[in-house]
Amino acid sequence: MKNIVIVCTLFFSFSLISQNTLTMQNNSIHQFKVESLSGGEIDFSDFKGKKILIVNTASKCGYTPQYEGLEALYSSNKDDLVVVGFPANNFGAQEPGSNDEISAFCERNYGVSFPMAAKVSVKGQDIAPVFAWLTSKSQNGVMDVDVKWNFTKFILDENGQLITSFESNVKPQSDEILDALTR
Repeated sequence: MKNIVIVCTLFFSFSLISQNTLTMQNNSIHQFKVESLSGGEIDFSDFKGKKILIVNTASKCGYTPQYEGLEALYSSNKDDLVVVGFPANNFGAQEPGSNDEISAFCERNYGVSFPMAAKVSVKGQDIAPVFAWLTSKSQNGVMDVDVKWNFTKFILDENGQLITSFESNVKPQSDEILDALTR
């Protein structure tokens, strides 16, 4: 009888540990793979150990010049940070182009070298799963975020956990973002 109690206790403990591990994985951006702007795939598990800055982008927006700051931030911090852009046409139809057109625009005008995902929806009925996770506390375990416009930014820690988000008007190299990246 004593052995049965020990085995049951061990099984129950293992089940809890396994369930907590699964929950932690589901609360990590590292569970996602998305289509890349240039074809192929962006696997967020490749970024384990680095901070991640995710931003929804648009080529015809007043905030489009932020590409320059995003590229500078990425270029000067590649060992510790990855920036991932997600083109979206959710606001004012400011990203009407195809993936090829967006890619050419970003490279030609801003020398973007950070990973760019294929065009997605960042809100509404057709929201991309990664943005559903980023914007819903029930999924990310941290906060609800309302993506109000292009160039909303999300910062995640080295374990893929959401730290915070910033609205469009907060520039990539602002003190607020730099402080969040050093947490």
